[in-house]
Amino acid sequence: MISFTTFILTLLALFSLSLSAPMRRDVFVPPIIYPKSGVVWIAGQHHNVTWETDGAPVNITNGIGRVYLANNTIIDLDHPLAIGFDILDGRVSVQVPSVPTGQNYSLVLFGDSGNYSPQFTIIGL
Repeated sequence: MISFTTFILTLLALFSLSLSAPMRRDVFVPPIIYPKSGVVWIAGQHHNVTWETDGAPVNITNGIGRVYLANNTIIDLDHPLAIGFDILDGRVSVQVPSVPTGQNYSLVLFGDSGNYSPQFTIIGL
């Protein structure tokens, strides 16, 4: 009788472990479609950053988005342009910061991953 009880308890333990196993999550890397190359932004303006959401996996690892400005691929992590939005929204409004005028700016969209927009121009200070 003891071995039967041990067998049943072992099966129950294995079953409960299978239920508590973490759900498989997928990394979502949506391409940014705006701004695109050749776009000119002016400091102080508001723009919608947009990205593709078609084909998003059901179980996204991190669905909370953040947008940062990068200059020459160096990301300004101290000054996010937008935070806390749903990565599946496909867009978020940002205000163009007061930065030096330049042509090597890009945006970085973080959620599951960090992906860069094409480089564009900001007319700033």
